[in-house]
Amino acid sequence: MAIYEMRVYRCLPGRMPALLQRFEQTTLDLWKRHGIEPAGFWTTEVGESNLQLTYMLRWESMAERETKWMAFATDPEWIAKRAESEKDGPILSNIVNSFLKPTAFSTVQ
Repeated sequence: MAIYEMRVYRCLPGRMPALLQRFEQTTLDLWKRHGIEPAGFWTTEVGESNLQLTYMLRWESMAERETKWMAFATDPEWIAKRAESEKDGPILSNIVNSFLKPTAFSTVQ
């Protein structure tokens, strides 16, 4: 049974466009190369903050997550492009992540 990682990124004011651009132009291609499977992305319309991007990643196991995430996080291309995307200043104020296990009756397995 798969596990899902929910990640919530809180942007600094005015920096959401830079974050979305980084995902669209850099992160998704690198994830594909590293075998990281996104399950969905959401911005907050109504809620605690409209400065949030929430997304979920699907993993077969925590071991798979550790291996693939470490390879991505240490990829020289990612490190360089992340730094380039922050040349005008930091994008995020914080990141919160949770690991979720589907229930037996969940439509998502």
